[in-house]
Amino acid sequence: MSLSSLLLFRPPPFPFLARSTGVSKANLNEMAPSATETTAHADGRVGRRIENYTQFWQKDISKEASHDTENRLENYVDVINGYYDGATGLYEYGWGTSFHFSRYYKGEGFYQALARHEHYLAFKMNLKPGMRVLDVGCGIGGPAREIAQFADVNIVGLNNNEFQVGRARMMTAKAGLSDRISYTVGDFMKLSEQFGENSFDAVYAIEATVHAPSWEGVYGEILKVLKPGGVFGVYEWCMTDKWNPSIPAHKEVAHGIEIGNGIPEMRPLAMARQAIVDVGFEIEHEEDLADRPDPIPWYYPLEGDIRKAQTLWDMFTVWRMSSSGKFVTHHGLWFIEKLGIVPKGTWEVGETLKIAADALVKSGREKLFTPMYLVVSRKPQN
Repeated sequence: MSLSSLLLFRPPPFPFLARSTGVSKANLNEMAPSATETTAHADGRVGRRIENYTQFWQKDISKEASHDTENRLENYVDVINGYYDGATGLYEYGWGTSFHFSRYYKGEGFYQALARHEHYLAFKMNLKPGMRVLDVGCGIGGPAREIAQFADVNIVGLNNNEFQVGRARMMTAKAGLSDRISYTVGDFMKLSEQFGENSFDAVYAIEATVHAPSWEGVYGEILKVLKPGGVFGVYEWCMTDKWNPSIPAHKEVAHGIEIGNGIPEMRPLAMARQAIVDVGFEIEHEEDLADRPDPIPWYYPLEGDIRKAQTLWDMFTVWRMSSSGKFVTHHGLWFIEKLGIVPKGTWEVGETLKIAADALVKSGREKLFTPMYLVVSRKPQN
């Protein structure tokens, strides 16, 4: 999971910052990484990582070259962590604890839709009580907590961002679910090294494996840690078959999605499908849920049109993407960064989220991108 910009558009007030980090207001300046530091802080964030994030991209897309993409792929850990060190607090405050998109029914509340999206994945995977399940790219644990209760399974959440893992552990303990959900810091390109082969009954990934330097690499590792006959379910971020990178406007929209979501390289849906098959999975179900003829599109919260809000509370959620909502966040976030209340570089990461919002809405309307290519596949018994 990777989401994008909606969460930005209400600047975090001081109480939120204290709550989200578990420290008092007096300690807020101490927790903000310094611009000159390269060591890890107690909360898991690392100095300079946030500031350096946008340097992985050329701001002028016409200057982007193959070596820029290769550099991001080679340094995917720094790309991901730089992004989430800066964006996690904004995500949490504006979007909640489940960092993903979903489909919507008329009259359905925002958070209800997110939970239903998670339930649907667990249902399609046919998760059973007592299963040992791996959540690849678990964020701060929102989906893990929801699925553990919905399907009565035991979940291990994996994340390479220490700050997010710390948040996930705290929230899970508060929910009384620490006996059923655990979290670990690790690299999804090295799952078999960390867990050993044939370790899980099921694995899922929700808008996370798009961050991998290659789908073959991460899917291959998932295959290894699954037990024979185990199931893998994924909501993947892809450019659809309508996307053509030779068209400048198509290339530009993919670039906007990348820089605004910490993604080294956006790839086509057909490549994801082929990678799943090539590593040895047997596909049981696949569908681009974003291609369903829904009257309410998955990207509607990003449009900033409060007339489309499905509930009274959602009106405020959608307002954050309006021109006035953007104005408030743009200046508010800049101000509190200058005060040292949030880490240096947070404002610039926030600005990339606005780029992503525009790209996601545009690509969603034109059916060039999907955040919910659903694939349920199985590891062969032999």
